[in-house]
Amino acid sequence: MRLIIGNKNYSSWSLRAWLPLRHLGIQFEEERVALFTRGYKEHIQSHSPAGKVPVLIDGATTVWESLAIGEYLAEKFPALNLWPSDAGQRARARSLSAEMHAGFTSLRSAMPMNIRSAHPGKGRSAAVDADIARVHAIWEECLQRSGGPFLFGAFTFADAMYAPVASRFITYAVDLSVPARSYVDRLWNLPAMLEWRAAAERETEFIDEDEPYR
Repeated sequence: MRLIIGNKNYSSWSLRAWLPLRHLGIQFEEERVALFTRGYKEHIQSHSPAGKVPVLIDGATTVWESLAIGEYLAEKFPALNLWPSDAGQRARARSLSAEMHAGFTSLRSAMPMNIRSAHPGKGRSAAVDADIARVHAIWEECLQRSGGPFLFGAFTFADAMYAPVASRFITYAVDLSVPARSYVDRLWNLPAMLEWRAAAERETEFIDEDEPYR
C-alpha cells in the first residue's frame, strides 16, 4: 500500500489520510510530492485524474479524496474500528466527517494549516468565528457524550478529519474551553502526530498562498 501526500507543513488533506494509517499501525509506503513545484501536477495526475493529494494506491485499487480513503481503510481493516461500532454513532461520525470535508471554508481559507509558524490572532472574522464556534460545539458535545478521550471514545476517522483544525487552533492561538483544549493537546501529541510535526519542521518549501501572514 502506498500513500501519495503533499507537504507536511501545509497539506491538511494529506494529514487526514496519513494519520490513521500511522496511528493504527497499518503498513504503507509514503511518497511525498512537493506541491506547486515543477511537474508536481502531472506526477499526481499519473495516479489520480483529480490531480490532488492524497492518493492511496493498494495494488490495482486507487483511492483519492481523504474521506474516500477513510472509508476504504475502514472496509479493508474492520478490526481497527475506524468508525464507531454502534450504528447511530457511526452515522453521526460520518455526518461530522462529511461536514468537515464540505464545510468550514472560511476557517480553512483564512487560517491555512501551517505547522512551522505561529500567527496568534490572525485570520479572524465573523465568518471564521462562526466556523470556530461550530467546531468547538461539535467537539464539546462529542466528548461529553463519549467521555473521551477522542470524539467517539476510541480514535476514529472523525478524529483524523478534525486533526488539521486542531493544528490550526494552535498556530492561530484560538481560545478554547478546557475539554476542547485537552482534546487538541491529545491530538497534537499523538506519537504519529509528533512524527508528522517533526517532518514538517524539516521541510524547506514555502507555498505563498498558505503563507498570508509572512
